[in-house]
Amino acid sequence: MKIFQCQACDQPISFESVSCESCERRLGFVTGVQEMSALEPSGDDLWHAYAHPGAKLRFCANTAYEACNWMVREDSPEPYCIACRHNNLVPDLAVEKNLTRWRQIEAAKHRLFYTLMRLGLPLASREQYSDGLAFDFLADPAETQADGPPVLTGHDSGLITLNIAEADDAERERRRVLFGEFYRTLLGHFRHEIGHYFWDVLVRYDASLPTCRVIFGDESVDYGEALQQHYANGPPPHWEETYVSSYATAHPWEDFAETFAHYLHIVDTLETASSFEIQVRPKLRSAAEDNEDGHVVIDFDPYQAGDFGRLIAAWMPLTYAVNSLNRSMGQPALYPFKLTPAVIAKLAFVHERIYSARNAPPSAEAGEDMLKAVITGLRQRVAAPTT
Repeated sequence: MKIFQCQACDQPISFESVSCESCERRLGFVTGVQEMSALEPSGDDLWHAYAHPGAKLRFCANTAYEACNWMVREDSPEPYCIACRHNNLVPDLAVEKNLTRWRQIEAAKHRLFYTLMRLGLPLASREQYSDGLAFDFLADPAETQADGPPVLTGHDSGLITLNIAEADDAERERRRVLFGEFYRTLLGHFRHEIGHYFWDVLVRYDASLPTCRVIFGDESVDYGEALQQHYANGPPPHWEETYVSSYATAHPWEDFAETFAHYLHIVDTLETASSFEIQVRPKLRSAAEDNEDGHVVIDFDPYQAGDFGRLIAAWMPLTYAVNSLNRSMGQPALYPFKLTPAVIAKLAFVHERIYSARNAPPSAEAGEDMLKAVITGLRQRVAAPTT
């Protein structure tokens, strides 16, 4: 995510900030310009935003629960912001533990929506379509002494369910170890489950489906049986050469969702690196003093990078650097993944689908040609250490 600053005093502010620590002005996220903005009161609970002069705005209704800092236009009939209006069910907020967890969940979900909006992806609600995007945030019945099965995080026809226990750091770490995962975060959950939703939106009824099956496998194989086999037998040998995670081996749908989540990791992290104009130039013995090979300056907007090769060319040395820094502190790799040519080809497919939806290529053939060109270019251009 990019760096935000208070327009009134230039103090750096975070995406979750509600007031400026320097000038103490109220802050809110203005979706129309995708900016955190300093605000001035305009009466009747309305505000003028420095980042969007002329418009009168009000806060999302979930601001009352300290769960949202996003703005809604004065003339909008919606009480909720673009992110919160997709909520279908939330836990009982009269329970303090539920409220604390829900706030953390909303913070992660709002970061997800920032990325989806920056990518220009469609965000239909259930008021628009019966299988539009919606969220259920639920507590396990056992926590409320109620009857019923445990809440499973998952996706079903646009409805994403999240067990709010995932907002508890200790419980999430327990599950990460239990399931043998490298990585498990609230934001990661959202990015994975939204990947399932966008498989339906971008692939299921699209001319790219046959290509998707070539790259990810045939999704028509029995999903339930595939999951049972995965949990019983684990991933196949040498899965790291063709999948971004062991869970991706369970079924082509999971492979696509894991790859989609990984694409969102990449663009969001590269935007952060770009905001700091990070330069990566490893000092290697084999490199001459004036050799510019491996010198990467991350100074571009990854959300506008039509050339997927440019994303990967910046990503590989960046992850090598951050992993090296983490290990210097005695910590495990910050980025515990391996991007092989097969995984990069899958990421390229996701990139093509997103840009196809955003730019509407004139034909399916144009999209296919773009994908082939991206994959060919990657094999010629990418040469960086694995992590």
